[in-house]
Amino acid sequence: MRTTPRTTGPGRGVAAGTRASNGPSEAGRRVPVAVHAADPISRAGAVSQLRQHPVVELREESDSGPGVVALLVSEILDEATLSRLRRLVRSEGAKAVLVVGVLRENELLDVIECGVGAIVWRHEATGHRLAQAVLAAARGDGDLPSDLLGRLISQVGTLHRTAAGQPGAPTSGLAPREVDVLRLVAEGLDTGEIAGKLSYSERTVKNVMHGLTTRLHLRNRAHAVAYALREGYI
Repeated sequence: MRTTPRTTGPGRGVAAGTRASNGPSEAGRRVPVAVHAADPISRAGAVSQLRQHPVVELREESDSGPGVVALLVSEILDEATLSRLRRLVRSEGAKAVLVVGVLRENELLDVIECGVGAIVWRHEATGHRLAQAVLAAARGDGDLPSDLLGRLISQVGTLHRTAAGQPGAPTSGLAPREVDVLRLVAEGLDTGEIAGKLSYSERTVKNVMHGLTTRLHLRNRAHAVAYALREGYI
């Protein structure tokens, strides 16, 4: 997951691991994508953009489930949209990409903790940008716009400082190796770069991430970074 803030603009989101060898289409497989939207115009626009990309296999909205990336388009994150995201990710097991026009401060952690690791601003939702986010979600990576990443870091930092001042604040254990990996994930390095920095194999890095996300019931790399920030590890 590439999480280093970079210059804003279409296609410059955070955390889309860019190595083709890590993508789900490395063996010629296409990523199944079901588009969800509150209105037919938004759905038609997203479908039209994604249809240009050979790595995407468009599915009907009813096909969402394990192995499918659900791309949900909405202008705002209202309660209906958040409930749909929770259902798609938690109940149906889909990976999710949120395309949204406005996201308020108090909604950002709700989206991340719901299990959404890829977010695209509507005004940046070109075909290339959507495909980039879809591939990141399918891999379990994160893909956040750089301005949202800054807000996420600020928000979880505030939560951590507040919790740290409360008696009996819960603590949890991350192994030093897990902290090292998460710190590099937060700095924007992909799996191969992390392996090189720490002199690990790529398989070891993947095992570390899988182990901590499974143990702590975290949904993806973005959620893991948010957790580590909130708990004060990075």
